[in-house]
Amino acid sequence: MEYRVLGKTGLKVSVVGFGGIPIQRVSAVEAHGIVNRALDLGINFFDTARGYTDSEEKLGAALKARRNEAVIATKSMARTGEAMAAEIKVSLKTMGLDYIDLYQLHNVKSQGELDKVLSPEGALAALIEAKKAGLVRHIGITGHIKEFLARILDLKEIETVQFPFNVVETGGVPELLQQAGARGTGVIVMKPMAGGALTRGNLALRYILEHDVTTAIPGMDSLRQVEENAGVGNALLPLTAAEREELAGEAETLGGAFCRRCEYCKPCNRQIDIPAVFLLDGYYTRYNLHEWARERYRSLGVGVEACIQCGECEERCPYNLPIRQMLAEAGTRLG
Repeated sequence: MEYRVLGKTGLKVSVVGFGGIPIQRVSAVEAHGIVNRALDLGINFFDTARGYTDSEEKLGAALKARRNEAVIATKSMARTGEAMAAEIKVSLKTMGLDYIDLYQLHNVKSQGELDKVLSPEGALAALIEAKKAGLVRHIGITGHIKEFLARILDLKEIETVQFPFNVVETGGVPELLQQAGARGTGVIVMKPMAGGALTRGNLALRYILEHDVTTAIPGMDSLRQVEENAGVGNALLPLTAAEREELAGEAETLGGAFCRRCEYCKPCNRQIDIPAVFLLDGYYTRYNLHEWARERYRSLGVGVEACIQCGECEERCPYNLPIRQMLAEAGTRLG
């Protein structure tokens, strides 16, 4: 397995890491075998989140027995210091750990959220205190809006950044990678296979790892997936011309008709959280997390049936997505 240094954290992590979303849909016994197989094949970076139902529990149950072999990352949507301090304690207890290698501010996506996170009583202050106490070794941030993340990387406390990047989603990536490199920020790539939309995982991962990133974290829920993905990092080869053409063809077939969660469509005048609906629909269609996605959809409060077909969201969408049609289709699955 090839390893790279995760920026100024100094941690050496496998170029192919382990994304913790799909592990939710397998049993604890299956998860144990999957995680151990990943470790056996050299994967040492594992990323999960408080919001991924039992993902922390399943990963922790396996990883705590081989703690010295793993770099463990999790994250929380908490924005206040009090809430973040509580989340850190829950993560440690749930995973059965004495410390967490990397704790990330999860999906900070607006100036208002950032202001709250950075306030004296904000989540970052709690993370800094947890780091001083040895409960958290390093601090990072995740998000989907690259232009916004670029404004956050100037914070000296932020040691890593995690964002989506794949052959279809490349906007803003070169600039963000350049900025991260200049500041010594470790780069974690989520959704290297476009949330499962790209079927040629080997090519998709190799494409990402040709760039100046530290690790890519495809989600995995089977031994086959672990072995295939680990194989990329164990024999990292540049794409051939034919493979580039094949990957480009798949990207072209996929087209632009999927939500990148840039949030330019917001706010909806009917209070529909459009990106959240598409995110949950992706979990439904690509990860087969049917009941989980439906439950989360119900918790949104306002469903797609509230849409009045005004079309304002489509006018604002930089990708010209047929949002009204996509919402209706998602509603048939999630409603």
